[in-house]
Amino acid sequence: MGIPLSPRPARVIDLEVMRQRQRARRRLIRLAPELDSLEMVYRLASSPDTLYGMPLLAWGLREDGEVVGLVPWMEALTPCHRLDDPDHGSFVGYRDPETEELFEAAPEHKVLELEHAAAYFDYEDTSETTLIQQLPETQGTHALCMDEGDAPWQLKQVFGWRLYNDGSVEALLADERLVESTPILPGDACLYPGHSRHRVVYFFQRQIANRIRREDPTTLEALALMVMPDDEPAPPPD
Repeated sequence: MGIPLSPRPARVIDLEVMRQRQRARRRLIRLAPELDSLEMVYRLASSPDTLYGMPLLAWGLREDGEVVGLVPWMEALTPCHRLDDPDHGSFVGYRDPETEELFEAAPEHKVLELEHAAAYFDYEDTSETTLIQQLPETQGTHALCMDEGDAPWQLKQVFGWRLYNDGSVEALLADERLVESTPILPGDACLYPGHSRHRVVYFFQRQIANRIRREDPTTLEALALMVMPDDEPAPPPD
């Protein structure tokens, strides 16, 4: 015996629209710098019994209300919980190096800070891409910039971060030809969003950037393997 059909018309579900709504709920709407040396903890598949620490750059409040830690990782300022790569790193939790406490969620004081700031700076929603917030760079992060063709790599210091109303975050790099005064600060006319000029932007901590500058052979070899296709030789750094 068959199952009787419902008299209600069938609803067509637009999967792409649903995905867009889910992405919108996950977009960042407010940032807060991490100023107390809290860290992200991660592990590598090559040494599963060893935990590694990396300083958090900031915390981000998403539209769905979740607060996530953020680190410059590969090509973006990345929520820590999205790190799930056995070779490059899998997220374990957050750590307070002073107390050595390991925890999974953002600390309450950061959650409250971001919620109150987001309520105070309640920007009107618009379809145009607009700047919401700027943060200074506090960790000496550098960007390895790659352009089209045979242009050499450029290793540039990151001077700040911009949050836009679509949830994207861009690193601020300096056009040395336009520098009029130092130190360079967020808001200076010489700064530009990295991806507005460069095809690829990879982020590195200060110590790795210094090894690249010194042209450390081991570092350059690992770098070439990471950022270049297997069949394409890597051009020398600028």
